Amino acid sequence: MTDNPRDEVIAAQIHSPIEVLLLHDEPDWTLVMRRRFPHPPERLWRMITEPERLARWSPVVPDRTLNEPGPATCREHPDDDPLDAEVLIADAPRKLVHRWGREILDWTITRTEGGATLELRQTLDEHTRATLYAAGWQVCLGRLAADEDGVDRERVVGERAWAYGCQELIERYQNTLTAPQSRTGI
Repeated sequence: MTDNPRDEVIAAQIHSPIEVLLLHDEPDWTLVMRRRFPHPPERLWRMITEPERLARWSPVVPDRTLNEPGPATCREHPDDDPLDAEVLIADAPRKLVHRWGREILDWTITRTEGGATLELRQTLDEHTRATLYAAGWQVCLGRLAADEDGVDRERVVGERAWAYGCQELIERYQNTLTAPQSRTGI
């Protein structure tokens, strides 16, 4: 782990309220995360589809803009082995559904007063990793919320997430996401 000080703007956003559900619809599990953003839907759309913007906050970065159906290749870091991905639905600026490895990620953006709500639904083969995914996505969505044009902020991925309280989030989710259809406002 690095000794670099953490960005307190990012830390505050990571620990801001977020709605989290774990749903079970045999045989799959779905992790649902909803968060309000001050950004308009069009800006959120660019943040979840454009590689240079995804590189600011996302655990994986595609080799192309995710604005139309078709295959893509993703990596966390440029030298990493590629991960196959595929855009299944791209309906700007409302809906993006893509495959990331074997899992399906379904992003929905809904305009709200003063911004938008971003909902992520991730299918899981089993629920045992839901707490890890929930904590990881909370870190990522917090970093996304901290994004400001013209402000250089660190990308919080991998071991760096520990400096932002990822372990504490995992422990909290272990206590709140143990039953299907659990709801929490961590």
